[in-house]
Amino acid sequence: MKLAGCTLFITGASRGIGKAIALKAAKDGANVVIAAKTAEPHPKLPGTIFTAAQEIEAVGGKALPCVVDVRDEQQIDAAVQKAVNTFGGIDILVNNASAIQLTGTLATPMKKVDLMLGINLRGTYLTSKLCLPHLLKSRNPHILNLSPPLNLNPIWFQNHTAYTMAKYGMSMCVLGMAEEFRGQVAVNALWPKTAIETAAMEMMGGAGVGAQCRKVDIVADAAYTILSQPISYTGHFLVDEDVLREHGVRDFDSYAIQPGHPLLPDFFLDPETEGAAKQTQAHGNHGATPTSTDTPPSDGPIENTFNIIRGVINADVVKATQGVYQFDLSGEHGGVWFLDLKSGAGSAGQGQPPVKADVVMSMDSANFSKMFSGQLKPTMAFMTGKLRIKGDMTLAIKLEKLMARMNKAKL
Repeated sequence: MKLAGCTLFITGASRGIGKAIALKAAKDGANVVIAAKTAEPHPKLPGTIFTAAQEIEAVGGKALPCVVDVRDEQQIDAAVQKAVNTFGGIDILVNNASAIQLTGTLATPMKKVDLMLGINLRGTYLTSKLCLPHLLKSRNPHILNLSPPLNLNPIWFQNHTAYTMAKYGMSMCVLGMAEEFRGQVAVNALWPKTAIETAAMEMMGGAGVGAQCRKVDIVADAAYTILSQPISYTGHFLVDEDVLREHGVRDFDSYAIQPGHPLLPDFFLDPETEGAAKQTQAHGNHGATPTSTDTPPSDGPIENTFNIIRGVINADVVKATQGVYQFDLSGEHGGVWFLDLKSGAGSAGQGQPPVKADVVMSMDSANFSKMFSGQLKPTMAFMTGKLRIKGDMTLAIKLEKLMARMNKAKL
C-alpha cells in the first residue's frame, strides 16, 4: 500500500496505459485525477473520464474526472486547482497524454506536427510547470513521463522526424527538470520494451497486432515500482521490463497477450540483434533456408510470392489495410514490385504501382522472400537494418496481417 493516500494527476488517464497506472495506484487507496479530453463516448476509442472514475473507485481509490486538453493552459490550471481543493495537494504527476503520426517530413501535415508538439512536448512541459508548486509541498513527489530514452541513432528519425522530436521533447523535460529539482522532486521517464496492446495500437496495426503485444499491466507495474522510490531516485530513463527484472520479476509470459508469440519491439530502443534473430528463427519457418545452390522455381521466388499474394487479397483485406506498397528489391532477384491494397479488390505485380505508393520498402530480395514466408517480420527487419522504409510506418505493421493469411495458404 505504498501509494495509499497519495494524489496522482495523470494525463490521458481515460484509457490505455494511463488508466492502467491509475488503477494500480487506486488499489492502494490513492486519489487519482483523471485529466483527459474524453467526456463523451468516442465512436472508435473505448472509455471516458467518467467510466475510468467508476473503475478507479471500484478497486478502492478516489477519482476526480476533469476534462483537460493538455494544450490548454486554463484547463490544466483549473484541474490542478480542483485537485488541490479536493484532495489537499498533488504528490505525483504522470505525463502520459500523447499523439502519434508515423509519417515522413513531406507526408506529415503541419496540423499533425503542431498536434504532436502541442500535446507531447508543450503539454508535458506545461502540466509539469503548473503541478510543480504543489509537488514541492509533498513528502515524496514524483514526475513520471511516458517517454523514451534519448537515442540519437538516425534510424529513429528518418521515417518520422516530427513524432521523434515530439517524444524526445518529453524526455528532454526529464533531463532538465531532474537536475533543476534534484533533491526536491524525483523526475523520471518510463518506456515499454515491446509494443503494448492499446486502442491506439489497434488503430495503427489492426486487431491482429494484439498477439504481438504485451498488456498495459507491465507498464503499470513498472510505474508503480518507480513511484514507490524515494526522491533521490531521479533522472533515469527506464524500460518497463528492466525495472521489473531489477525488482525480482522473472515471469514475463503473464504480461503477454499471447504467451510464446514473438513480440514487436518498441520504437527508440536499439535491437538486441542476436537475440532477435534467434527469436525470429524459433517462431518462423523451421525448414531449411534456401541457398544459392538451390534450383529456383521456373518463375522465380518473387513472382511465386506475388502469385500467392494475388490469391489471398480481396476487398476485405483492402478495406482493412488502405495502403499502396512499393517494394524496391536488390540482390539476385532485384526489381520493383507493388501491392495495391487501397482500391477495389486489390492488385499486385511487377513495376511501379498504379498510384503513388504510401510506403516504399527497400530490401534485399532474399530478405523479401523470408519476410513473406514468416521467417522475418517487417518490424524486426526494419529494426535490424534489413529493411528501409519511406512513408507510413504503420502500414509495415498492417502488412503482417497479410503475411499471416499467406502462411495459412501454405506458402
